[in-house]
Amino acid sequence: MAFLSFVYRFLTNFAFMAVVYFSLNFMEKYPNRAILAILVLVYAGMRAASTLRAFYFFQKIEKLEVETRRLQGSINDGSGGASARRQVVADVARLRRDGELKSYMDLFFLALIVLLCVAAIMRQ
Repeated sequence: MAFLSFVYRFLTNFAFMAVVYFSLNFMEKYPNRAILAILVLVYAGMRAASTLRAFYFFQKIEKLEVETRRLQGSINDGSGGASARRQVVADVARLRRDGELKSYMDLFFLALIVLLCVAAIMRQ
């Protein structure tokens, strides 16, 4: 399922980039193309801010993971709960890492979209 989530994220970002590319290239009048490019830039800026905010969230989760691992040895009560807690921490670490990779993918495509928009604005 993790691989499918990466494929889904790639396809949705690629589809958005393709829509922006074709929309900007088929606009005949410069003012319409410039307005569309500016609107897409505003949307890309909002998504980039949200993605960067997610990195802050992932950083806090990583700090919690480190603290949990540090405390895990001292709360080991021998009742079998330690292995369940260890598995939860491992799952959270994997989900955090996957989320960071998806955020990097989002930022890459947003950078490409920004380049497309700037090129569309500069081209007359």
